[in-house]
Amino acid sequence: MNIGRLTFIGLMTSVMLFASQSGQNAMGPKPKKGDGEISQVVKTGQNATKLLLKTLGGNMKKHMKSGGPADALNFCALNASKLTAKVDEKLGKNVSVKRITLKPRNPANEAEKDERRVLEALQTLHETGVRLPRHLIQKTDDGYKFYKPLKIAKKVCLKCHGTNIDPKLEKTIAKFYPTDKATGYKMGDLRGAIVVTIKK
Repeated sequence: MNIGRLTFIGLMTSVMLFASQSGQNAMGPKPKKGDGEISQVVKTGQNATKLLLKTLGGNMKKHMKSGGPADALNFCALNASKLTAKVDEKLGKNVSVKRITLKPRNPANEAEKDERRVLEALQTLHETGVRLPRHLIQKTDDGYKFYKPLKIAKKVCLKCHGTNIDPKLEKTIAKFYPTDKATGYKMGDLRGAIVVTIKK
């Protein structure tokens, strides 16, 4: 067993029930007990994640195309939280979705408590060269949490989150987000995660 795998197990087994990497369980065979429930949790998590990404990503792409980074930033600052709340409402009373990060632009998205520990573990794995799982599932007292890691996957993301941001855009970011920490990223960096909370 290599160091990467030992790091993965050491960091994740205390909080995670199941991790999926390229369609396989990254920590060994999938648990047999409760397979049906876990499968349903995965399906619910994936559907909620897809809906949020489609809602936010589609709008961001539209504004980026029509008005560039400044227009996309303005849209995000004024509407991202509202759109997330609408998606959350569509999911029903037992399912909720949100974005979390260790380097927030909007302070409301900063990861806390167990969610922060999960992101810190993922960040450590990323820094040691371990391939991150597609998703993680955490057992909670009243259900599950489904985590979808988010990475900087498109160069356009670096216009607002990179290391060489246009000075005018920097001023706009500072106007909307005076405590911004969400810069300095490179392609492939871990930006954060989508968390879907599922109550059973």
